[in-house]
Amino acid sequence: MPESLVDLEHQRNAILQQMLRMPDFRSGSITATRGTCGKANCRCHQPNQPGHGPNYRLTRKVNGKTVTETFATSAELHKAQREVETYHRFRQLAQELLEINEKICRVRPVEQELTPSKKKRRKSSSRKWLAK
Repeated sequence: MPESLVDLEHQRNAILQQMLRMPDFRSGSITATRGTCGKANCRCHQPNQPGHGPNYRLTRKVNGKTVTETFATSAELHKAQREVETYHRFRQLAQELLEINEKICRVRPVEQELTPSKKKRRKSSSRKWLAK
């Protein structure tokens, strides 16, 4: 059964209200890294040792460039994890909004033109031909 235009508009408004109530969010992905230090006798250089860490980093694209942010405390990490999760929810809602809007565009009736369409005059060429 096709949905009515009113129902679709209510669904769209509900999605928009959810988006307006969302807390702070940011894009990117959080990864854990481990590394070795510069001390030759440190345990991180021993075989089968994982190294120092884990160090958590948020990586994202800004104007075509990769930007990385490292978190010093677990509180910063948890805050960033919540913000990234909220961003994923935002993306999901944006996709749902797009799908609802496409349905609205298909269901909404075509409005009649108020004035008859006029045939446009051809523009004369601005290029001047020189006779030889």
